Amino acid sequence: MQFTPVNEIPAIRKELEASFRKGVAQSLKWRRHQLYQLARMVQDHLDEWVQAIIADLGRPIAETYPSETGLIIERSIISATQLETWTAPEVLTEVVPDWQKSWKPTIYRAAKGVVLIIGPWNYPMVLTLQPLMGAIAAGCCAVVKPSELSPHYSALLAKLLPKYLDPSAYRVILGGPDVGAQAMEIRCKSHIFFTGGGKVGRIIATAAGKHLTPVTLELGGKSPIIVDPNYDIKLAAKRILWGKISNCGQICVCPDHVFVVREKQEEFIAALKEYYHQFFPDGALASDSIGRIVNEAHFNRLKGLLARTKGNIVLGGQTDDKLRMEPTIIKDVTQEDSLMEEELFGPILPILPVDSMEDAISQIRSRPHPLMLYVFTDDPKLKKNVLANTLSGNIAFNDTFQALSVNELPLGGVGDSGCGYQILRHGFNTFSYLRSSIDMPRDAEASLEVRYPPYTKEKVAFLGTTSFMNIPDSHL
Repeated sequence: MQFTPVNEIPAIRKELEASFRKGVAQSLKWRRHQLYQLARMVQDHLDEWVQAIIADLGRPIAETYPSETGLIIERSIISATQLETWTAPEVLTEVVPDWQKSWKPTIYRAAKGVVLIIGPWNYPMVLTLQPLMGAIAAGCCAVVKPSELSPHYSALLAKLLPKYLDPSAYRVILGGPDVGAQAMEIRCKSHIFFTGGGKVGRIIATAAGKHLTPVTLELGGKSPIIVDPNYDIKLAAKRILWGKISNCGQICVCPDHVFVVREKQEEFIAALKEYYHQFFPDGALASDSIGRIVNEAHFNRLKGLLARTKGNIVLGGQTDDKLRMEPTIIKDVTQEDSLMEEELFGPILPILPVDSMEDAISQIRSRPHPLMLYVFTDDPKLKKNVLANTLSGNIAFNDTFQALSVNELPLGGVGDSGCGYQILRHGFNTFSYLRSSIDMPRDAEASLEVRYPPYTKEKVAFLGTTSFMNIPDSHL
């Protein structure tokens, strides 16, 4: 992969800013064409994309089709067909008071400008092209920097994107942190969209703060799972194990650790073992149905966490020289364990036994807010209790990972797990801003006379009307 020379980045930015000022991305017809071209770029070179992702991650094709290639094609088409709806001015004459109706109060959704999208390596296609999709729909120009840790995907993106999308509006830059840092330092005032870890997210936010640049941060975190003892334990185990092995656990909403009451821990472990052997009859290391760890550094990090755990490994734990790791289950883990120090981002599943569901909720509240919270229960009271007493970017009841497939739902964090949203209309809104307006008619002048000096007693009394409004009584 050939990196973009750092000294070329200011010129790229200048070219895109000139295109935005010229209104290149303004036409809905033009935006629609770019979105369809995005879908065509993926579909025309489907095998190349799949092979690039296999080379970078060893991920099974069966996981890449629905979560990356298919998702981008489907959502690009949906975005193209929804442009008129999303961009339509919102005229507020039905909701404002009668005396303001003639002002034509209106909200427009305007493009922010030239935006910077910094993508991760774990889902390299969807987490670079999905934000780009929102930027295109909003009428922005964009610089896209994919991760240097997914070199095959990144090189292919740099090769194909200018053949399908207008290169005067959309450019790919390749490189490591120095390239990303340079891209942020050239007065990027429009928007930065970053997906990755919290450590780099803080660097991004600090750099953006120098120029008051708005940011979207998709940061992940340790997404916990609560298993109600009255729920179907076997079904919960099956769905949790599937969520843990998807992309070998390398996803921002991966189920990170499980809270289960002590008396159900062994039953839950037995169910996990049963489905492990169903999923991998000859063992995970001999299977083509699970990916590998992205690189040696992350591989060694995971092995180091396992080496230091005080919990008991009851399944898996084996690795090979191809950066493959078995799904690994560890029981009797505590909050002080090595496995609770950071987001695992791998096929390791700690089980934390608790005394009650209230105990699980209390432990979740004591930690940074995750991007996703999973709860397996049919009890409406427990659902209400979790919703009322925890904070997370998203919450899913009775399944894992699949929540991201719902086109209408936003994905976004809170607190340490990030800020801002993406997916279809929510991505469009991220790269737009609300531009309000009024159009004061000439014949409204008579009603406006009260605002002009001199301020007589009658004018003051009229202008003070709302300051003396009656406030209804309220009692707790």
